[in-house]
Amino acid sequence: MTTHHAPGPLDAPSRHAQPARTGSAEPDPVRSLAGPGAPGALYAGPGPSGDTAAGSSAGTGDSPAQGSGGPGTAAPPGGDPVKALMHRHRELCARAVDPLEIAAALEAHGMTDRTAAHFRHRDVFSLAEEMYARVPRHSSDRSAPPASAHAVPEPVAGAAAAGPSRLLTLVLLPALPGVLCAGLLAGLAQAPPGRARTLAVVAGVLAVLSAVQLCLRHGPLRSPRPAGVAVRLATLWLLGYAVLGDGLLDAAVRGGPDRPWPVDTATALGLALAMWPAVLCARLFTGGARRRLARSRGLGEFAAATRPLLLASLTCYLAALAGLLALAGGVLGAPPALGGAGALGALLLLARLLLVHGHRATPTVALATAAGVELAVLCSVLASRLPGCGFLAVPAETLIEVCGAEAVPTLACAVAAFALLGRAVPALSRASAHTDPGTR
Repeated sequence: MTTHHAPGPLDAPSRHAQPARTGSAEPDPVRSLAGPGAPGALYAGPGPSGDTAAGSSAGTGDSPAQGSGGPGTAAPPGGDPVKALMHRHRELCARAVDPLEIAAALEAHGMTDRTAAHFRHRDVFSLAEEMYARVPRHSSDRSAPPASAHAVPEPVAGAAAAGPSRLLTLVLLPALPGVLCAGLLAGLAQAPPGRARTLAVVAGVLAVLSAVQLCLRHGPLRSPRPAGVAVRLATLWLLGYAVLGDGLLDAAVRGGPDRPWPVDTATALGLALAMWPAVLCARLFTGGARRRLARSRGLGEFAAATRPLLLASLTCYLAALAGLLALAGGVLGAPPALGGAGALGALLLLARLLLVHGHRATPTVALATAAGVELAVLCSVLASRLPGCGFLAVPAETLIEVCGAEAVPTLACAVAAFALLGRAVPALSRASAHTDPGTR
């Protein structure tokens, strides 16, 4: 027997269900960001409140809807995509201390203001504010004082320990490479030629490199993950070429080298001394960005405030590097390669900042490209001595004849540094680059 009944409120969603399925072939940002395992991704149709779920109390999805299958059956969360997104990022929402931390993590996962519109919000920050406000808080969390209240006495208790740590990472360790390099050059000036001098050079170079490695493992230049083999090899080549490459290339173009070529000791000392301003400028940028992250009320505001800070930090470092190179040249009586060393310093600092903030691919490509260009030029000059291969050295010889041997590292490092700067400005001005690495 068929039973007829009058249409009621529960029949209304069925009239809207069919149009909702017609667009299922298009990519759904709500479904992609919420994930296949989230509640909102398991139900593609509208919720019990139909198109008005965004403005009704049922849109929160925190309680079963009226007329549902029973008290234990929750309303289908298809009309509340924010709840599905919260399910995907529930750990982040639980430990976040402010909405901007959630916004930074969403930005790191590829969400934009246009995508946030599918979650019924004008931008990512307003969506993050709702997610932060809807996180269930335990009674102990509400009765406990805020985290900022606990942060007041901690610096007082740990001030004695923080002082020596900052002194070590910001003053002593960054000054160590320059001190060791200066001591090595002073000792070589007094040592007679021979095997002992060669062993002293090797030991001194290893000591300087070890000091640089200590600076990269502690303090503002410390990367959350170790640099790859390609980054290390490219960096060692670029540093070695800055000290030895110009003299070797110039001698190769002239038919040599048939005797030891000159070593650019002023560039070596200037780059070693520049580790100190590199650490201080990295500290200036990282600390300033985190302070702006705490004060900002939106991702756009944070990005606008961080870009000038990055450019100012890089400018300060380049000015300090130029001064140290000039000082080293005056002390040693040899003019340093200001163009090549300056471009190399900018490239290394930008690459390290990107590595510190979680970007690995771009600095690896930039460093490898610059090192590859220098190696290719040097190999082309040497290979031109083979029969029928004289044309290989024509570009390098023309460039060296017009601009000098210094033009090769200057162009290679400057082009790579400008390309890296174009990547670093948007990447390091994102809030997600300055949050906990676990949220990236």
